[in-house]
Amino acid sequence: MARPIEPGDRDFVGFRLRGGEVTRLESFSDAVFGFALTLLVVSLDVPKSFNDLVNTMRGFPAFALCFLLLALIWNAHYKFCRRYGIDDSTTRFLTCAMLFLVLFYVYPLKFLFNLSITGLLFGAGPPVSMTGGQLSALLVIYGLGFAAVYGAMALLYLHAWRMRDELGLNDLEKRDTRYVMFRLLTLITVAMIAAGLALIPVARNWSSLIYLLLFPILRISRMIHRRRRSAFVSE
Repeated sequence: MARPIEPGDRDFVGFRLRGGEVTRLESFSDAVFGFALTLLVVSLDVPKSFNDLVNTMRGFPAFALCFLLLALIWNAHYKFCRRYGIDDSTTRFLTCAMLFLVLFYVYPLKFLFNLSITGLLFGAGPPVSMTGGQLSALLVIYGLGFAAVYGAMALLYLHAWRMRDELGLNDLEKRDTRYVMFRLLTLITVAMIAAGLALIPVARNWSSLIYLLLFPILRISRMIHRRRRSAFVSE
């Protein structure tokens, strides 16, 4: 049996873990994330025939991506709790705000991914007819929800940054904290740009594609950070 994490332990990148035991806030967060994942599938009926099973399985790629996005948000919050171990009123408020936004975010996320991915791959998306204005509204809701969730996460890291002296962050940990904040701000900026493009009829189709920019941007920033981090450690 693996021993529990204790304050003073370090993760694989050498960041000292200040969060030891699982707090009530983390337990509550895990429960909310579990409920959010349940909402992704709760509306699915048990297949009554093979054709129903095939139609259900067609929604698996959309569900997998929804699951991935929620898992990434959960993992970011988990790392925050383990690395900083903050459990004050500000952290509780921001965490609850983030969880509220996650629950709000689930249905637009599921609807959009079923509409786009399932329809694109199998021609079997939700049986709905949408006007251009409705599609714009959906993309705006998704973009603002995406930005709001990661905005709450960014505020958590900003709170930890403001407490860097109380937490005793060393220079390397400060660099890592600033890097995570940069990544979160990148996610927020791209989501806001996508939401803005969705409001422009001629640029509406670019709204979803703009998220693809995250892959090269985040990949390049990670490479630069690792290179600078290695140079800093070797000094």
